Amino acid sequence: MSGLSWHYVFKFIITGDAAVGKSSLLIRLTDQRFLVNPDPTLGVEFGSKLIEIPEENKVIKLQCWDTAGTESFRSITRSYYRGAAGCLLVYDVTSRRSFTNARMWLADVREHADPHLTCILVGNKVDLCEAEVAGSDPASLPPSALKQREVPTEEARLWAQEEGLLFVEASAKSGQNVELAFEQAAKDILQKIRNGVFDDNRSPGVKLSKPADNSLSLEPTKAKGSCC
Repeated sequence: MSGLSWHYVFKFIITGDAAVGKSSLLIRLTDQRFLVNPDPTLGVEFGSKLIEIPEENKVIKLQCWDTAGTESFRSITRSYYRGAAGCLLVYDVTSRRSFTNARMWLADVREHADPHLTCILVGNKVDLCEAEVAGSDPASLPPSALKQREVPTEEARLWAQEEGLLFVEASAKSGQNVELAFEQAAKDILQKIRNGVFDDNRSPGVKLSKPADNSLSLEPTKAKGSCC
């Protein structure tokens, strides 16, 4: 493994309604921090991260494109779907509407992305549910911390199974299951490479690393920018 920084580069997209926490999930992954009031995504923002899959003896570089969740940017975000190997389809567990709209986002991804793309359904903001903060004194919590869960875990899990999606609930605020979501999707992509579903030489969302001057490293690399 000497001379390699990573074994594969996987292109990921993060999609779903506005305000479900897509940007917060990306920032948590790449920077290990949480922004209380992140600016709305205008078009597309980018971040990257090196993750290790020990059981596969692989280091994967994730190139993640965080897409805007509003109709006005739909034509821009669709262009980033093309060639993606992985997708985080995000909804807010305290917003029934965001879960209902996930069906629309999934249909959009399947229309414009690689047909073999690995998609994981991510129920974000579990930290806002009353069940998660039941042990706290309500008087000491801000109103935003006392929201009702509107999407039961089992309902989301069942829909994910019906659609052939991976599934996890997460919190960008606490970091709960954020890396796990990307790791599960990356493992599934690796399995598809082994099965010949993705060609690691010609599939645009999967690139095999080329030898570099530096040795294998798990230090994360990250960048952030906007397409417009």
